[in-house]
Amino acid sequence: MSSRETIIECRGVTISFTTDGVTEDVTHSVDLRLVRGEALALVGESGSGKSVTAMSIPGLLPGTAHVRGSIKLRGEELLGAGEEHLQQIRGSQIAVVFQEPMTALNPVYTIGQLLAEALTAHGSLERAKIKERSIELLTLVGMPDPEKRLKYYPHELSGGQRQRAMIALAISKDPDVLIADEPTTALDVTVQAEILALLRSLQVRLGMSMLFITHDMGVVAEVADYVVVMKEGRVVEQAEVHELFARPREDYTRKLLAAVPELNLAPSDSGVVDDRPAHIDYGLEVRDLVVQYRTGFGKAGTLAVDGVSFGVPAGQIVGLVGESGSGKSTIGRSVVGLVKATGGQMFIGGQEMGPMSRRDQARTRRQVSMVFQDPASSLNPRATIGEAVVAPLIRHGEVHAGRQARVRAGELLEQVSLPSKWIERYPHELSGGQRQRVGIARAIAMKPRLMIADEPTSALDVSVQAGVLDLLRRLQADLGFSCLFITHDLALVDLLTDWVVVLQQGKIVEQGTPEAVLRHSQQDYTRKLVQAAPVPDPAIQKERAAARLRSL
Repeated sequence: MSSRETIIECRGVTISFTTDGVTEDVTHSVDLRLVRGEALALVGESGSGKSVTAMSIPGLLPGTAHVRGSIKLRGEELLGAGEEHLQQIRGSQIAVVFQEPMTALNPVYTIGQLLAEALTAHGSLERAKIKERSIELLTLVGMPDPEKRLKYYPHELSGGQRQRAMIALAISKDPDVLIADEPTTALDVTVQAEILALLRSLQVRLGMSMLFITHDMGVVAEVADYVVVMKEGRVVEQAEVHELFARPREDYTRKLLAAVPELNLAPSDSGVVDDRPAHIDYGLEVRDLVVQYRTGFGKAGTLAVDGVSFGVPAGQIVGLVGESGSGKSTIGRSVVGLVKATGGQMFIGGQEMGPMSRRDQARTRRQVSMVFQDPASSLNPRATIGEAVVAPLIRHGEVHAGRQARVRAGELLEQVSLPSKWIERYPHELSGGQRQRVGIARAIAMKPRLMIADEPTSALDVSVQAGVLDLLRRLQADLGFSCLFITHDLALVDLLTDWVVVLQQGKIVEQGTPEAVLRHSQQDYTRKLVQAAPVPDPAIQKERAAARLRSL
């Protein structure tokens, strides 16, 4: 890399934040170098300092931040530059793609208006050519029916389409550097694969350099030429991508690589075997389930679930997989009563939910618990975690508030490997993985017969995810509950489940053992999901990426 032109160079970058008069360093003398035309991945767990380091380059940190050291763009020092000068650089020389486009795109403007605003900034384009250039940009990022999409608001686009619109905005000024901050974390594996291929193709086609922030080593394997690994605000290792994956020097890097769940695509010697008994005791069974959302005028709206039938045997884990919009989360929410089914039958522990009285339904649903995707939003920020985990027990009269509840709260925390003395802590005092453990503790409080786990690890770092998955597996084995595990990550399905149900647009397209579904797929849709699952191997990922580039 040393012989190539340096676009961005950070030397000794130390970032501190001041809160309530207390200043604390969050990064420590970070050095990194971005070379023309190459992709540099900045990786590490949450809190490692990767995003604040990246955002310090275009000057996008909040006012409470203070940056020391040196940040140069083609030899020009950016630290200390005025806001007006930084605004000139943003977009035209350095552009940013954020993790969640729904919060980054102004919801009151159409995509066409957002593009027009970007294109006319600094008087860069005549208004007569705005529409033509906007359509060209949306075409470049693979937006379907680009002229029509100009009239759409962000909420009218899918997650992948919103991210494409965000990328179109970012490249509208032909920047030299594209900073992509976790741009695929909230996307399905198939959409993620498309967005990664798009970013890589744009980088090559437009001659950009790319700084890619992620915690997913499978993503690193696909997009990166060079990797910088951060831990607790410090750079602990950096190397060319193939070298880093083949011969990581640091234990922390090896830990990140080892934590990536890898989908094994090699068929087993035993072949496809379904050795389930003829009669099965089901924890959950749904027959011809239909869920149709209503419009605001009471008319039939979206058919989210269309005649779905499957079962979760007692004491087993069944994986429910599919892309966003496939209906998998709707099914989970209908089981716990958060969404009303409009057709079909549902049995919990052999009891049909339909003909039962409200009291009997409530009694049966007490046997069902749910672990949500985002632990932060599912926990009351004003309640201690001790109060959170025993809330179901108090509500159903299983324990009384006071000393009895505190003792039981401590026991539940210890079951999920958290200290019992933490019962007085609040959710904001815990990390993401610790909050999810609290969510699991609350879910097992009533000793459920059935647990619905809806994407319980998708918001977590891979190393934290590994710990939570081990916890779920241990608790399921110890307590014997049935589990419906909802995910789009097939590697997790292969790791955890006894049976797999594949959904597409509200219908089941395939189901069977993990061996049958993942390694002997009968449907093109399933094979597409399998091939989109990232693996921590640069050679494999770059070969796949090249194939996707050829298809663009």
